[in-house]
Amino acid sequence: MSTYANEYRRSIDQPEAFWAEQARRIPWFTPPNTILQYDDSGHARWYVDGELNICHAALDHHVEQGRGDQPAVLWDSPVTGGKRTLTFVEMRDQVAQFAGALKGLGVEKGDRVVIYMPMVPEALIAMYACARLGAVHSVVFGGFAPHELAVRIEDAAPKVVVAASCGVEVDRVIPYKPIIDQAMVQSTHRPDACVILQRQQQPAELGPIDHDWAALVEQAAPADCVPVKGCDPLYVLYTSGTTGKPKGVVRDTGGYAVALHYSMETIYDMAPGEVFFSASDVGWVVGHSYIVYAPLLRGCTSVVYEGKPVRTPDAGAFWRLISEYQVKSFFTAPTAFRAIKKEDPAGKLLAQYDISCLKALFLAGERLDPPTFHWLDDMLAVPVIDHWWQTETGWPIAANLQGLELMPTKAGSATVPVPGFDVQILNREGQQAGPLQQGSVVIAQPMPPGCLVGVWGDPQRFNSAYMAAYPGYYLTGDGGYFDEDGYLFIMGRTDDVINIAGHRLSTGEMEEVVGSHPAVAECAVIGIHDALKGQLPVGLVIPKDGFDGDELALEEELIALVRERIGPVACFKQVLVVDKLPKTRSGKILRKLLRTIADGKEYGIPSTIDDPASLQDVHEVMVHREVGAAHASRQV
Repeated sequence: MSTYANEYRRSIDQPEAFWAEQARRIPWFTPPNTILQYDDSGHARWYVDGELNICHAALDHHVEQGRGDQPAVLWDSPVTGGKRTLTFVEMRDQVAQFAGALKGLGVEKGDRVVIYMPMVPEALIAMYACARLGAVHSVVFGGFAPHELAVRIEDAAPKVVVAASCGVEVDRVIPYKPIIDQAMVQSTHRPDACVILQRQQQPAELGPIDHDWAALVEQAAPADCVPVKGCDPLYVLYTSGTTGKPKGVVRDTGGYAVALHYSMETIYDMAPGEVFFSASDVGWVVGHSYIVYAPLLRGCTSVVYEGKPVRTPDAGAFWRLISEYQVKSFFTAPTAFRAIKKEDPAGKLLAQYDISCLKALFLAGERLDPPTFHWLDDMLAVPVIDHWWQTETGWPIAANLQGLELMPTKAGSATVPVPGFDVQILNREGQQAGPLQQGSVVIAQPMPPGCLVGVWGDPQRFNSAYMAAYPGYYLTGDGGYFDEDGYLFIMGRTDDVINIAGHRLSTGEMEEVVGSHPAVAECAVIGIHDALKGQLPVGLVIPKDGFDGDELALEEELIALVRERIGPVACFKQVLVVDKLPKTRSGKILRKLLRTIADGKEYGIPSTIDDPASLQDVHEVMVHREVGAAHASRQV
C-alpha cells in the first residue's frame, strides 16, 4: 500500500489507536486515557478526560522549548501602512496580560466573550486570552451590521465584548463603536463590559460600560493558563448566511488542537520555524484554524494581513507578502485569484517578486474551477492544491497531502479524503454511488477530532441539520463523486444541481465550461424556474480587465461552448455580462440569492455580503434582459 493509503486505512479501521498516537504529539497537562467516547445521541467525543490549554500549547510551550525569540505573528497592513512583528514570548506575555484584564472584568472559565475586531494582532491576542482563561470566544466579522451582531450577542450571552474603535478598508474607515452601541440596544442580553482597542484612524468615544484596551491592560496582572477538559468548548463560530436564529458551531479544545497540529504537518508540510500565510480573516473558520491556532500550535510563524488581494495597492499584493516574509505555504480562496486574474490576466506583476521560497499554494472556500487552476498551475512552479472543508469540520476533509504523499493533481478535484474522514457518496435512496456517479457527499461516524460537537444552545438543531438525513452519517450539504482512481470531485452545494426536463445537471460543470473561455475572469451559473422544463440555467460572467470585444458575441460564444461540451440537454441559452457578482466577505458567490432574484421573489440583503451594490447591479441587468421573473422581485 502507498504511504497515504496505509495511513488512511489505519485512521478509518483503528480510529482510537490512530488519534491516540496523534494526541501524544501535543502538550497536555493530563494526557487522555479515554480517546473516543460517544454521547447519548451517538456523536463522537474525543479526549474527554484529558486536560490541556490551547494557549499553553501554542505559546507557553514553545517559549519553554526555546522558541521564545522566534516570530510568532507578522502583521502587515497596507491599508494603514503599519507592520509589526510579535515573537512567541511577546505573544505569550501580551496574551497573559490581556487575560488578566478580562479576569479583572469577571471573565471566568465557561464564560463567553464576543470579539468584534479587524485584522490586527490584538484580535489574536483577545482570542488566545479567552482560551487562556478557559472562556469561550465568539468572533464576529468586524463590520457586520448592528442587527447581526445583536443576534449573536443574544445567542452567545457574553460577559464581555472586545472590539476595535474602527476597521480600515481600501477606501474608507468604518467606525465600529456606533455599530456596537446599536447592537447593545437591540439585544435582550446586556454584557457587563466592552473593551475598545483605540485605533488612531478613528478613536471612539467611550460610554459607561466601556474600557480602553491600553489602560485596562496597564492595570492588569498577568493570568496563568486554566486547565480545561479535552471536550470543553473553545469557541462558538456562527456560520455565514444564517437567517433567523443564528447557528453557532461549537468547537471543542482537545480534538481541535490535535487535528490542527496533525494537519499542519500532514497536509501543509510545515515544520517549526517556517512561515505560513493564510489570506483570510479571523471572523471566518479559516482565520480561526490557519491564522490563529494551527501555525502557532506547530511552532510556525503566521502572517496576519490587513488588506485585499487587489487594490492594496495592486494585484501583486500576495506575491509581495510571500517574497517579503519568505512564506513556505500560502492558503487563500479561489475567488481571490479570480480577482487577481481579472486585473493581471498575464501575471505580469509576479515577475517583480522572487517567490522561490513558496513550496505550495492551497485553495479552499469554494470549488477551485479548472480555468483558475490551470491559470495558476501554468504560472507557478509549485503544486496548486485544491482542498475542501467546512466551518463545521474546522479543518480539511479532502486534500492533496503535501506532507504525506503528494499525488498527481486533477483539475476540479480536491484529490483524496484526509485521514480520519470516511467520505462516501450516497444517492437519493441512501445507497452507495459507484465511480463517476454523483450524489450527496457524507462522512460516516465517527467524525475525526476537530469537527463540530454541537450547535450552541440547540442540540436538536445539530441533529436535524447534519445527522438526520442519513442516520450514521454527517451530511455535508455538498454534491460530488469519486472517479475510478478514488479522487473526490466536489461539484457544489446540492441545491446547485438543477433539474431540466427530468435531467439532473450540475451548475458547477457548466461554470467549468464557461470559465474556460479566455475572456472570462469569473462566472456563476444558476438555475431559474421555467414553467415548461422545471428549471433552466442562466450564466453570469465578468470579463477580464482589458476585454474590449463585443459582449453579445461573447455571450453567443459561451452558449455554443456549453452546447459543444455538455450538449443541448443543458438548455444553456442565456448569458449576462455583469460588472460584479454578489459575494460574502469570505468570497463565496451568493448563488441562492441570485436564484431568488431571478425567480422574482422578495429578497433581503444578507449580513455576510461584501458589496451590497452588486445585488442591485445584477438585478438591473436581469430586469433589462427579461430573465425569469426578476422584474417582479423587489428588495426587502
